[in-house]
Amino acid sequence: MTTGILLHRRFGHSRAGQIAISALCGLSLLGVAAGLALSWRDSLPDPVATHWPGDGGPDGFMSLGAFVTVLLVTGAILVALFSAIGFFGGRSAGARRLSVGLNVWIGGFLGAVLAGSLWVQRGLADASGAVTPGWVLLGAVLGPGVLALVAVMLVPADPRAPASGPLAPGVERADLASGERAAWIGRATIARPAVAILAAVVLATAAAAVLSRTWVLLAVPALVVLLALAISAVTVRVDRDGLTVRSALGWPRTRIPADEVVRATVTAVDPLRHFGGWGWRMSLDGSGRTGMVLRRGEGLAVERTAGRGFVVTVDGAKDAAALLNTMAERARTPSGS
Repeated sequence: MTTGILLHRRFGHSRAGQIAISALCGLSLLGVAAGLALSWRDSLPDPVATHWPGDGGPDGFMSLGAFVTVLLVTGAILVALFSAIGFFGGRSAGARRLSVGLNVWIGGFLGAVLAGSLWVQRGLADASGAVTPGWVLLGAVLGPGVLALVAVMLVPADPRAPASGPLAPGVERADLASGERAAWIGRATIARPAVAILAAVVLATAAAAVLSRTWVLLAVPALVVLLALAISAVTVRVDRDGLTVRSALGWPRTRIPADEVVRATVTAVDPLRHFGGWGWRMSLDGSGRTGMVLRRGEGLAVERTAGRGFVVTVDGAKDAAALLNTMAERARTPSGS
């Protein structure tokens, strides 16, 4: 039986195990690249080029050993940070998926930067003649991104955890007659400051690609635009099944069954102070909540079973919370009415 199978059987369904495996994968990718780089020692110039300004030859140099060490240490620190975020940041599958994806991606990214930037220098007597490795950056971003996506998809969803007790006391409820059906639908769009930041990133990366004539780098702003579209707007729906939050592109998507709702309330959200930014985020307050945070203002906060929590910024959160509480209460009764 292989080590991989043993690891999966022992840790595959535990939070610590999933994060540990992803950390091992990320560090392994970087370690393989470091070993490959050191095996090229005799065919590389000394020192090697380590930085390109984007419009000509390199302007940063290090010894091979120092370059490898810097990237290994950087990778180890970031993997430790991302692992801590996943382990201490929350109990939801979303938090684990974020940690797992970042661990795999950063290891692959740094490994690709290391191996790719040195590959173009093999056989050179002087590193100052090394060409700008634009394809290296593109490959380093996209290639590990595919691996990270696969890793994220392998993280199992949260197991069903229906509430065993009554709805939390004192929460607002919608005034519905027995058996009466209702649904609430809201829509939220991303705030202007976030749009400005995304636009600045797109313009800066596109300008860098054009000025350096490294056309392959235009894929980077294209990727940023795609990611921006994914978080630009969300549709929030509350019905008898619970809460569903769906982005404009269909992903990311969050669904909370009605019978897993402990309480739904209204909360005031400051994206930077509470979540560190906009988009699909993890709370900074240590509560372990995840959220789709698109703007400052009122939001729907859902306390779930198993110590989980979720927040989405949307107008009309009071009505949404009241209806969700009613549906959660109905889900606890055999007749569902």
